[in-house]
Amino acid sequence: MKKKISFELSIYDAIDELPREYQKLLDSAVKSREKAYAPYSNFQVGAAVLLGNGEIILGNNQENASYPSGLCAERVAIFCAGANHPNEVVKAIAISANSKDYEMKIPAGPCGNCRQAMMEYEHRQKSPIAILMRGKKGPIYKCDAVVDLLPLTFNNSFLRDS
Repeated sequence: MKKKISFELSIYDAIDELPREYQKLLDSAVKSREKAYAPYSNFQVGAAVLLGNGEIILGNNQENASYPSGLCAERVAIFCAGANHPNEVVKAIAISANSKDYEMKIPAGPCGNCRQAMMEYEHRQKSPIAILMRGKKGPIYKCDAVVDLLPLTFNNSFLRDS
């Protein structure tokens, strides 16, 4: 048997097509991206997490000479939100990526580790987290939930006796 798994992706040509709270969130991700510490890859990523109370938590990639010791922007932001606001719902995450070596004209999706980390929060709060993605220029991609980016997800239900 075969089964197809698919999802819908919204594509916006300009930021002003988004609701105002998402415009602000994406602008925050861009500002955070510009502060990223990426001296090795020159690939800067900024993330902004929108909480249920309206607060925005920022993160950006933090590289390290010992490459595995660095951390992606998405995890910096979501972990900061979880550590400082453990009872707040995460409504959305905006991600902006660009290289110092070339201009990104399409969005870069989060890596697998970040998808899994964001999925943990979505699963725990039992409500979707919208994902907005953009390069320096070009279209904006919007997914309605993290699970769209990570089908057949691993979660805590596998850690229990059935």
